[in-house]
Amino acid sequence: MYFLKPITDEVRAIQEIFNNFKKTMKLVLVAIFACIAAILQATGGFLPGIGFFISPLATAPILLVSMFSIPFGVMTYVLTIMLLFIIQPTELIIFPFTTGLLGFGIGAAFYLFKMRISIISAGSILLTLGIITLLYIFQFPVLGPVASNTFSILTTGCIFLFSSLYSWFWVACALQIVKRLNKIL
Repeated sequence: MYFLKPITDEVRAIQEIFNNFKKTMKLVLVAIFACIAAILQATGGFLPGIGFFISPLATAPILLVSMFSIPFGVMTYVLTIMLLFIIQPTELIIFPFTTGLLGFGIGAAFYLFKMRISIISAGSILLTLGIITLLYIFQFPVLGPVASNTFSILTTGCIFLFSSLYSWFWVACALQIVKRLNKIL
């Protein structure tokens, strides 16, 4: 079954390549990926129409660096938050709880787990917790008028279902990116 297959050795190989880089090269990659993530996330505020379709791509840089190394993934995540504070503060509430958290969660899960189902589950649980935190604790209408600020099991279930599908999409994308990176390197 697809979900019970372990991740390929290509992920471990790319982690080994990253670990062989000098610390300066790793920090430069962290800075570049953080800049890319901040720019992608900020497009939602700069380009209101099309930007909302571009801003979810900010997950990819955080996911890739977190997949290579968890400490450098944390650095990328925090640096992206700081950059967003400077260039687009309105996105500052969304990124740490949704896009960035999903990228970090899936990347760390790639580093820690071997089964696809556990990687997808880790990402979906973190994204669900992030959306629920924004929606119910901070009372931030992250879903717009679709969901109210009062707790609902149905809404939470729908959020978890969406998070699972979205996490599955990002795991599949990350595996394709890693395959292409291994061919290049």
